[in-house]
Amino acid sequence: MLKNFWYAVEFAHAVTRAPKKVTCLGQDFVLYRKRDGSVVCLSDLCVHRGAALSAGTLVEDRIACPYHGWEYGPDGACTKIPANPEGRGIPKKARVDSYPVLEKYGMVWAFLGDLPEEERPPIPHFPEHEDPAFRAVYVEMVIDANYERTFENVVDAAHTPFVHGTRFGNPDKPQIPDYEITQDEWSAAADILLSPPPAKGLWKRLYKERPEEVMVTNGWYLPNIVKLHVRLPFGDMILYDHNVPLDRHRTLVKIVGYRNFFTGKWADPDARKRIRSILLQDKPVVESQRPELLPYDLPDELHLRSDSLQVAYRRRRQQLMAEGWWVGDDETAAGGPRGSATVIPSPARRENPELARAWQHKARGGDPVPVKRAIDDTGPAESTVDDTGSAGKTTGGADSAKSATGGTEPAGKTTGADPAGKTAGGGPAESAARDAVLAEKTTTEGGPE
Repeated sequence: MLKNFWYAVEFAHAVTRAPKKVTCLGQDFVLYRKRDGSVVCLSDLCVHRGAALSAGTLVEDRIACPYHGWEYGPDGACTKIPANPEGRGIPKKARVDSYPVLEKYGMVWAFLGDLPEEERPPIPHFPEHEDPAFRAVYVEMVIDANYERTFENVVDAAHTPFVHGTRFGNPDKPQIPDYEITQDEWSAAADILLSPPPAKGLWKRLYKERPEEVMVTNGWYLPNIVKLHVRLPFGDMILYDHNVPLDRHRTLVKIVGYRNFFTGKWADPDARKRIRSILLQDKPVVESQRPELLPYDLPDELHLRSDSLQVAYRRRRQQLMAEGWWVGDDETAAGGPRGSATVIPSPARRENPELARAWQHKARGGDPVPVKRAIDDTGPAESTVDDTGSAGKTTGGADSAKSATGGTEPAGKTTGADPAGKTAGGGPAESAARDAVLAEKTTTEGGPE
């Protein structure tokens, strides 16, 4: 999994003044809105005894832990410890990680890393969101597969005739013509001609003449987004597929689907139903793939010309891994106080390394794990005696946790293993279509109206 990127962790309409737990990169975060409407993203575990802050309450713009009432500000610093007598200070290390947040394209994006603002990769541009000609729907589904498998599945055009032959892709014409890739540092895309299946139902009403080929633009944006743009004779359908890694073996697929045809609210249930049906076709196939994790070395799987977009991703992935941008959540949930844990570093750790050395990290498994130094790990262990003079455990040294700041280098080739080397409008047509859709009595699946 890649750190130092913006991750769309939740639909914007789902984030309110009520604290909300989200998971990404194998770690838990809490989202909430401040009184001015802006969104805060903090590590979800209180540094005191590891209770979930997402189960707490808001006090103005601060979040209070449900266990002992510790309050944390939007910057992650603890501002109140109710058990402290009057006049007793708050330890400097009493803080949780706070991550940069942006709200764009109907999504809440959290920057999960410690890079300075000027060095952060950009959020992709989704022009359809600002275009009044398009209407959006929102769909999500959990798939029990690694996010890179679900990511590559959407990039892959060659599977459509076989997995989606009833929706798009023609089993009688499965050939994928050679295509050219346009690529930059953070994305890649290609225009691919596909043969559509015979039209049925609602779509048959829309086709006056069935096209022999349909132009599809397939592309990816690092770290986990796929764009699928299908140009139909009567309009455009664009899907942005966010593959959110819950952990190494489970992915939350969040899709924002745009269309510039049948833009009335009445058509939303059908649009959601169709997107969901595609996901349900993909789900069992992707969940059956072995190895579960993408191999590090390209020769470990066989590639064809039709796989060029996936190969482009894997090559770029290799480069970023070599630069230390990879984090493996197999080390995130420590088994005990002397175990190890990988921390997704926040910018404050880089800005204040001395403070970061004493920072406590809570593993998802519930055990307190001291964080390894972000700068070096060669000096003597530092005492975690707080400002009140009470002794705590030591941080640093052999029993401390790994910091993701320094990244993880791939440890050689292991076939079927993870990269760390471990196994693993209006008009008659629209009126008729509206009647057909409403007659189906399709249920609504959420999302803003």
